Amino acid sequence: MGKLRFVQKLGFVLFVILIGCKSQQENVPHTHTHVSDHSHSHYPEQDSIMAHKLMFPSQVPDRVIANLTADPAHSMAVNWRTDQQVETGYVEIALATDGPEFLLKDVRRVEAKSEIFQNQNRKEPLVKAVYHSVIVNDLQPKTTYVYRVGNGKEGNDGWSEWFQYTTASATSGDPFSFIYFGDAQNNVKSLWSRVIRNSYRKFPAVNFMLHAGDLINDRDANLEWGEWFYAGSFIHATVPSVMTPGNHEYRDGVLTPLWKPQFTLPENGPIEELKETCFAIDYQDMKLISIDSEGYDESLEARSAQIKWLDSVLQSNTKKWITIFTHYPVYSTKEGRDNWELREGIKPLIDKYGVDLVLQGHDHTYARGYPDNEGKGLTLLDDAGTVYAVSISGPKMYESADQDWMVRRGEYTQLFQIITVTKDTIKYEAYTPIGNLYDAFDLIKKDGKKQLVNRVPDSPIRLKKDFVGEDK
Repeated sequence: MGKLRFVQKLGFVLFVILIGCKSQQENVPHTHTHVSDHSHSHYPEQDSIMAHKLMFPSQVPDRVIANLTADPAHSMAVNWRTDQQVETGYVEIALATDGPEFLLKDVRRVEAKSEIFQNQNRKEPLVKAVYHSVIVNDLQPKTTYVYRVGNGKEGNDGWSEWFQYTTASATSGDPFSFIYFGDAQNNVKSLWSRVIRNSYRKFPAVNFMLHAGDLINDRDANLEWGEWFYAGSFIHATVPSVMTPGNHEYRDGVLTPLWKPQFTLPENGPIEELKETCFAIDYQDMKLISIDSEGYDESLEARSAQIKWLDSVLQSNTKKWITIFTHYPVYSTKEGRDNWELREGIKPLIDKYGVDLVLQGHDHTYARGYPDNEGKGLTLLDDAGTVYAVSISGPKMYESADQDWMVRRGEYTQLFQIITVTKDTIKYEAYTPIGNLYDAFDLIKKDGKKQLVNRVPDSPIRLKKDFVGEDK
């Protein structure tokens, strides 16, 4: 009987405790509120900008990008952005190791050139930032480094993550590859991102990426540049880029003020106004040349200077392969888009010095061929000249027309091109974002002779009318 009373008392005590707990719980105010109950924002000054994270900088580095220098075997260029609370910036760099032991050794620190900068696009609010740029010299060829960028303080706050970066080889004959993109330009975050990301996924060992102009649509729109950097994300910091400006990086003949703060490109062009837009790079066995075709189009001085400079660069060239990249096509893909002034000025030099590739954008379609094709599209060409390519990586699409110089053309197709260079061969392949091969050829150069082998896949030409109804 005593035991029963004890159990009853214990049960009563537990009941009282439970009731008390429930009462206390009901009296505690809730800390979580339904989203619709909020009447204010933590960032009221940015409420009107849905994608403000893409536009405005913070104390943590963003828009980190590596660029090729004129000597990519022994140096690298890095740029990034912070808000104006960070007045100075640094790169820390070391030889990459299997684990974090590089932190125990000599980590080299290089101070950046830091520029207080602000700009306001006509459709956007004022954006204030500091842009930081560094050229790191005295690197070893064909070597993988780790680097990070930041404010120089102890710890990890105010720093980027550690990135890996591999320098070019200094040994003739070593193979390398690069990815070539036509215009990204529109809906960059939404629709171009999968192109650059899947190109990297398919070819993760690529040595650099090349952009043939019109990276964005409105030259100084911070939102659009934010989308471009977002789309490439860590790829921009790990795989060096090289770019030539398009007409959309210009307005009224003036280059975007964001070009030079955002990128560090070679300054070996012909005149001051063309620094970092017209330049030459020796990458292993290839001479890589950017022609600023919008500058060429807008200024007679820039046109004359680039023609004379190109002649000089090609005349003194010692590299086996020559690639020119420019925005406006020397051979366009449709009537009404012809750039005869550019062709008249530089094609004689292309022919004289035996340029191998000319990589272009602007026409928002795909075409690849050579003037001597004459509509034949032969599988094998023993006396090959220069191969011209026009490509598009973004979603803005135009139409093209069959022309004799074309071996392969296409419309309404986003593409990237992987170009692999070995001792005697350039292997060119154009892929869609889902990995379908759309065009291919090999260019073989031995004993002063150049042979072209077309490897066009057995698939139909993609035309816009097959996907979009005819305009009425």
